[in-house]
Amino acid sequence: MCWRIWHLARKKKQIAWDATQKLVNQRLEREKSRSDAAADLSELSEEEKEKEESNRTDSVTDISRINSQTQIWSDDKSRQLYVVLISLHGLVRGENMELGRDSDTGGQVKYVVELARALANMDGVHRVDLLTRQITSPEVDSTYGEPIEMLSCPSDGFGSCGAYIIRIPCGPPEKYIPKESLWAYIPEYVDGALSHIINMAKALGDQVNGGKPAWPYVIHGHYADAGEVAARLSGVLNVPMVFTGHSLGRNKLEQLLKQGTLSREDINTTYKITRRIEAEELGLDSAEVVVTSTRQEIEEQWGLYDGFDIQLERKLRIRRRRGVSCLGRYMPRMVVIPPGMDFSSVLAQESLDSDGDLKSLIGNDKIHKRPIPPIWSEIMRFFTNPHKPMILALSRPDPKKNITTLLKAFGECPPLRELANLTLILGNRDSIEDMSNSSSSVLTTVLKLIDKYDLYGQVAYPKHHKQPEVPEIYRLAAKTKGVFINPALVEPFGLTLIEAAAYGLPIVATRNGGPVDILKALNNGLLVDPHDQKAISDALLKLVADKNLWHECRKVGLKNIHKFSWTEHCSNYLSHVEQCRNHYSTNHLSVVSTPEEPLSESLRGIEDLSLKFSIDVDVKANGELDITSSEQKVIDVLLQKATSKGKTIDIYFPGRRQWLYVVAADSYNSNGSPTEALPLIIKNVMQVGGSKSNQIGFVLLTGLSLTETKDMLTNYQVNLEHFDALVCSSGSEMYYPWRDFEVDEDHESHIGYRWPGENIKSMVMRLAQIESGPENDDMQLSQCSSRCYSYSIKPGAKTCKIDELRQRLRMRGLRCNLVYTHAAKRLNVIPLFASRSQALRYLSVRWSIELPKMVVFLGERGDTDYEELLGGLHKTVILRGSVHYASDMIGHGEESFKTDDIVSLASKKIALAEGFEVHDISKVLGYIGIM
Repeated sequence: MCWRIWHLARKKKQIAWDATQKLVNQRLEREKSRSDAAADLSELSEEEKEKEESNRTDSVTDISRINSQTQIWSDDKSRQLYVVLISLHGLVRGENMELGRDSDTGGQVKYVVELARALANMDGVHRVDLLTRQITSPEVDSTYGEPIEMLSCPSDGFGSCGAYIIRIPCGPPEKYIPKESLWAYIPEYVDGALSHIINMAKALGDQVNGGKPAWPYVIHGHYADAGEVAARLSGVLNVPMVFTGHSLGRNKLEQLLKQGTLSREDINTTYKITRRIEAEELGLDSAEVVVTSTRQEIEEQWGLYDGFDIQLERKLRIRRRRGVSCLGRYMPRMVVIPPGMDFSSVLAQESLDSDGDLKSLIGNDKIHKRPIPPIWSEIMRFFTNPHKPMILALSRPDPKKNITTLLKAFGECPPLRELANLTLILGNRDSIEDMSNSSSSVLTTVLKLIDKYDLYGQVAYPKHHKQPEVPEIYRLAAKTKGVFINPALVEPFGLTLIEAAAYGLPIVATRNGGPVDILKALNNGLLVDPHDQKAISDALLKLVADKNLWHECRKVGLKNIHKFSWTEHCSNYLSHVEQCRNHYSTNHLSVVSTPEEPLSESLRGIEDLSLKFSIDVDVKANGELDITSSEQKVIDVLLQKATSKGKTIDIYFPGRRQWLYVVAADSYNSNGSPTEALPLIIKNVMQVGGSKSNQIGFVLLTGLSLTETKDMLTNYQVNLEHFDALVCSSGSEMYYPWRDFEVDEDHESHIGYRWPGENIKSMVMRLAQIESGPENDDMQLSQCSSRCYSYSIKPGAKTCKIDELRQRLRMRGLRCNLVYTHAAKRLNVIPLFASRSQALRYLSVRWSIELPKMVVFLGERGDTDYEELLGGLHKTVILRGSVHYASDMIGHGEESFKTDDIVSLASKKIALAEGFEVHDISKVLGYIGIM
């Protein structure tokens, strides 16, 4: 037994040592990469350096959200803008919000709903859609299952104007899923959101844009999950993205590790923290603007991320301002825009009640007295003396909100207990036993502490309150000359502090996070160390005991509260979005909306065209028609005639299709060359769909280049012209065989934004090789195109995992997508917005084919982007035995997230075929209801 204990202790120390060493190595790598990036930008003139120092000083000391070069938003009513907000998790509705019901339904829910309403009231904004998840679970109210909910509609509006909550289904509809379990359903949600935006863009286009689709002005993701959704949608639609993190995974990871109660592995299992951090990194990669609440959030929280370096961001900002090239590097634009609040009704009510106190409202003389709000009675029943000043704390029962430290500070300070009561509004509950483990733990500790310090009659902790009653709770605290406190360990912003100040309450707040900036602006309270019980009790006692100080804080807070109005917030927000759009590519997709079959469809069926016009056609030995120059002249005349009548023909549209069969099986041998399985799969899929050739289109998604694809298909006698599109080089190139393999230049332009190009070519070889050196040639650039650098990897060469290489590139300000293909013998480096899954979405928009009408044929394994192709609204058929060598085994590192964090393999949209013969494919298509 002693030996086992000694062995386990030694193993634990070794694990801790290894983790420490890995952390040190990561920090060294981060410092090295940032030094490399900074060296390229270090040639700043003295004038630039002085400006940088000036900007640094201004950014820290001022809370201004608009710099001198930002064009202030103009209220132009002629603009009819469409804005999309996304907040995926939690219970979101416009009225009677259940804030505090669980950890997913907190301040973020209230913020996004009020932001949607406020934006819709701005002149120039026609419609705001707040996208969230549809929930039809019996566990929650039926309103969360309604597909659409109107938040506001201007009286002078028309059409579909106003603000709306749009609920889009994803995952099991009958379950209310916590945010940690939503990751597998993100691709499905992206596809559903894309469908809604396309339909809405068409409808709004008919109303306000002369029939052309009215694409979103901006897509704004809130929190990591919605940030990933927004990034995907931004890439498909070529619309600027804005990202708000709200709370950040790396910061939470650090806090949890400091507590020491959970190991890194346990944290990842419980909170899916690695998956969340990668989503936040993707949001940073894709966002034009990152909205933060405070400077502290930028420097101390976002500064932890690979994709953001505060020093490099400052230098890039100076270079952008002076029109100097940034060497292909990119940094998102961090802006401080604190949340807003509608103060009109609040201040009006405060002015009516300003001369009253609690005794005047609840005295014995009932004549001419206002009715007592029910929530007042619910709170005051806890108190022996309800007339004492009330210390108010309002938050979720979450350990990080630090309510237990507040209770200890109150219980161990007799003077404070003598002067004041304490009210804890900790969400809603029926039974503590039915709450989550963390919430029940907090509430149980609260009850034990009340008993320990004998605080009965001095502490209120009501079980229920409604969201409309929250203002009355603030008013009650103000009437008693009380104080509001937020003692959280770290508070990203602190919206409740602004709400409390609006009702005339002085505040005591944590010095960690957003409250620092709020107190600097409002100057109506005190900051404290949340770990210091005495500091908390002293600050509360000072405000409660000193009536002159209390009145001064109240007066100054009400005077400065206008700085946090929704009008100012939205004006600043739209100004920053407009500024980023000034340099953003506005090449939007054109959508085929005509129900008639275009002329190009007839041109694809040359046999039918020849018969229709009674053209004599020779037949080749293999049975194919031999089209002569005379028939080609007829086709050319038809094309010219259609164009001369003003009917422009979209050269990228193959014709009306009811279904798309997409072959994406990655079949290579051990040397990385395509096997005969791939062309056989193509032939069998085409044979199965051949009976409906005019209704079914065929697309090939491959990691091969166009030349390799042509050679492979020609060698196995596959007719290339049967394909509607060839998507090559892992999604970075799109060609149309029926247009002489013409490249889709729109797609090339579409994905090219933020592509570092030549700047990344040599960098990849240096960073990808584990054993790098001047004589190391394990990795060589083998093929190069405008949107893809393809590197050959020698057998036995040691190269980085995808996530490790991506991290190294991010640290140097280089954004791109990385795919190991050809059985890990090739690395394709392509633009950030390019991928095979995104190519499907592009074609869906381009050709007006709904994603559920696509069937993707895959092997059981594949390239490192394989998992991305499994998820979504399209049907997926996995062909057993079609792939023997794959690249996925070297895709991700040991600490990366698992497959079930990317896609739900239990989805009913995924079916398994026993093989890839014709009868196997026909059988599985019948099983999923296609044939």
